[in-house]
Amino acid sequence: MKKISKLLLFATLLFAFASCDKVDNLPLYGAGNASVLTASAVAVTPLPADSNNVVLTLNWTYPNHSTDSSNIKYTIQLDSVGKNFAAPFTKVVMGKLSATYIAKELNSFLLARGYAFNVAVSMQVKLISSYANNNETIASNIVAVRMTPYKVPPRVALPTTGKLFIVGAATQGGWGNPVPTPTQELARLDETTWAGVFQMNGSQQYLLLPLNGDWGNKFSVSNGALAGLSAGGDFGFNLPDNFPGPSASGWYKIIVDFQTGKFKVTPYTSTLPTNLFIVGAATPGGWNNPVPVPSQQFTRLNASQWELTLPIVASQEYLILPVNGDWGNKYSVANKSLAGLSAGGEFGYNLGDNFPGPSIAGNHKILLNFATVENFATGKFTVTKVP
Repeated sequence: MKKISKLLLFATLLFAFASCDKVDNLPLYGAGNASVLTASAVAVTPLPADSNNVVLTLNWTYPNHSTDSSNIKYTIQLDSVGKNFAAPFTKVVMGKLSATYIAKELNSFLLARGYAFNVAVSMQVKLISSYANNNETIASNIVAVRMTPYKVPPRVALPTTGKLFIVGAATQGGWGNPVPTPTQELARLDETTWAGVFQMNGSQQYLLLPLNGDWGNKFSVSNGALAGLSAGGDFGFNLPDNFPGPSASGWYKIIVDFQTGKFKVTPYTSTLPTNLFIVGAATPGGWNNPVPVPSQQFTRLNASQWELTLPIVASQEYLILPVNGDWGNKYSVANKSLAGLSAGGEFGYNLGDNFPGPSIAGNHKILLNFATVENFATGKFTVTKVP
């Protein structure tokens, strides 16, 4: 027993001495700091011939993260001014203090966002540094760069007629060709985009024709049985299958984008008129209702656009009526005090305010479009002065 007690005492003393040994402090790693980002240009305006050339170089200072430089992750974000980098175009670089962009890389990004050819866009660039596992993220300063997308050939060649018509059992005109116009002609929104609002028959098919009455050429799809294609996808010229229409009957907006080679079909929940009339102090007929026709009646151009040219009284207001002589329903705007609205913008059905008229008297052309690429509930209007 004495031997065991001595051994226990010896072990206790050893532990006590060991406990008195001072252990070095654990190392303390300092936090990194924000990189300073700079750009090689304040404006990027490449030509198509520059598509494979470097047009923008970004450089930044070392952020001093406590890791080997090769393990530092740099995430570059690009987005337009006002978007707050909510859905940026990103590029990731590991262990380097610079990055480059070739022209077609930026051009593809800008066109995918819907920006117009040859129109400068105010963009912002920032850098986020971090460890490879995304710990300790630190954002840099924001750099402004104006970027101008250049024109590239559309993925699908444009209709040589400049027009587009819809035909098929999914439409009100069926497979009869020529199709009824203007109700089955799409509106050309810009150089490469057509759109229209149509009453569709459920679970039927259709084609798009560049020439009304001619079956020789068509825009179609490669596989009409592809899941989800009734809501949109790829299309092309003289492909073997018809477009599959929506499964449910109703009103739909169809947008056809030749630049990307894609179409989109969405339910149209607003009200498409059969006639339109203008009334108000901005017009020669004033607020008298019914209005004089045909001078204050719009002409329907196609499936979704109406147009009227008339002399406008300066700095007055107006409304647009689907039924002449009836105040029950109207097309109007949500807020007439919105800056620039007298020249155009969004309009809707039975909204609270009158349209604000132009401040300058004279002949003006008013164009109403019920099918737009923007997510407007009803549509878009433009007002331009004409001789």
